[in-house]
Amino acid sequence: MTIRNVVGTDREFTIGKIVCLARNYAEHAKELGNETPAAPVLFMKPASSVIGDGDTVRIPAYSQECHYEVELALLIGSQCRGVSAEMAMEHVAGYGVAIDMTLRDVQNQLKAKGLPWEIAKGFDTSCPLSDFVPAAAVADPHALSLKLAVNGETRQDGNSSDMIHRVPQIVAHISAIFTLEPGDVILTGTPAGVGQVLAGDVMTAEIGTIGHLMIPVA
Repeated sequence: MTIRNVVGTDREFTIGKIVCLARNYAEHAKELGNETPAAPVLFMKPASSVIGDGDTVRIPAYSQECHYEVELALLIGSQCRGVSAEMAMEHVAGYGVAIDMTLRDVQNQLKAKGLPWEIAKGFDTSCPLSDFVPAAAVADPHALSLKLAVNGETRQDGNSSDMIHRVPQIVAHISAIFTLEPGDVILTGTPAGVGQVLAGDVMTAEIGTIGHLMIPVA
């Protein structure tokens, strides 16, 4: 499990579970031909999927179509269970940059059969993740620019203001299902513009003043 720092503080966290939202940006849902959900759609990645800035995404041999998805990451700083939306932000310790790597061909094949698709989302190196900035340093997590480029060409250019479910509601919803613990991470969904990367490509992702990632692909 990977340690992640909260920049500018003496706080370190061992990454726990990684809870992710699907279809939390309407335009992204449309580009994949999915309906916009009324409630958050959740899936999970293991802590072993995390890599850091400069590390390499390695596409598994069982896939021929690996996609990038830049996302705002939340770091949970204190345990919460069944927390209200009004109290949820007290449990967010920081914000970071994540790329949710997805084996789209594998995911689509498994979805068509009605089977779980964790192997399309949770494989080793599938979660590039930056260090975190303190939550207090981010005035509004719903006014952040999210960008991702491949080999210098911008592919995603969105804003967290377009999230369907906002941070307090996300934390409250998840905590009603799973107890959230210090070191848990939440990925809040991706804007439109997702696409394929190939071996030899280099991804760069950035979110406002929060941070950036540079991730080669092999």
